[in-house]
Amino acid sequence: MPIYEYQCRSCGRIFEKIQKLNEGEESLTCPYCGGKKPEKVLSGFSSLKGSESASACGSSGGSKRFS
Repeated sequence: MPIYEYQCRSCGRIFEKIQKLNEGEESLTCPYCGGKKPEKVLSGFSSLKGSESASACGSSGGSKRFS
């Protein structure tokens, strides 16, 4: 199940919610103030591999376009 980030329209705090893909957002409330209809936030991408994985693709061959 994906984790979505929301920002409360009332208090402005950001929180995460694990939801099924087909689960509606209509009944979602802020866990801090109880505000209704929080706004979905576009979150950044996170990688668990870290910077070592980038060096494995770099100068060992292939295109130099991205190195």
